[in-house]
Amino acid sequence: MSEEIQTLDRHYKDWRGVVVHVVGYDRAGDRVIFLREQQGYKPECAKPVELFKSRFERVIDEPVITIAPDSSDS
Repeated sequence: MSEEIQTLDRHYKDWRGVVVHVVGYDRAGDRVIFLREQQGYKPECAKPVELFKSRFERVIDEPVITIAPDSSDS
């Protein structure tokens, strides 16, 4: 990626519920660069920031909580 592109590593869900991987922000072109990895589509995709914001929602990874088995049941 060029110097004018800020590298990112975020996941968003599109208007159809499909998760995309955002890999960069092009400051000069005011656009978001992303990959549709789950669909097997290899080329980078790009959308203007305002359009991206209106059609995509950030996916926040929730922490995984592991509950240990209660040892008093033995």
